[in-house]
Amino acid sequence: MTIRRQSYNAGLGPVFAILGGKWKGVILWELHDGAERFGALKRRIPGISEKMLIQQLREMEADGLVHREMFHQVPPRVDYSLTPLGASLNEALKPLCEWGRTHLGEGSAETEPVT
Repeated sequence: MTIRRQSYNAGLGPVFAILGGKWKGVILWELHDGAERFGALKRRIPGISEKMLIQQLREMEADGLVHREMFHQVPPRVDYSLTPLGASLNEALKPLCEWGRTHLGEGSAETEPVT
């Protein structure tokens, strides 16, 4: 029993800490095709508030998963993209996505995050 707990804490614990919350996995998944502007990202994630998206993106940037690039133009433009670390975590989510489609149904896994 102790070995399992240590193994969990060494591997899955930090992953769950980084992906904690309702939206981070969804945001990570939505960025898999490349950089997105804030507004486009918000439109692709039904139900997320602007405040929550900002908060989650800031946390993901601090964790090294997301890169924020600001373009000095009028109107201001900010793009969000996955870092190499975020892209590698996104690759790890692919089997979980497939598991969800197989066991929970296609529609439920894509339209609403599991809470």
